[in-house]
Amino acid sequence: MAKKSVATLQTGSKRLTKAIKMVKSPKSGAYTFVSAIMAPELVKDFLNKK
Repeated sequence: MAKKSVATLQTGSKRLTKAIKMVKSPKSGAYTFVSAIMAPELVKDFLNKK
């Protein structure tokens, strides 16, 4: 993983976080971005997961 980015979003009463990570493809070797919107406490697990 080459880069991590985290942005905080607020919608109504819920606090959400958008996490973006760069993942290297095992087939081509190219990097792709994977993003997800989740609760702030789940971000660390998302970024550590391969």
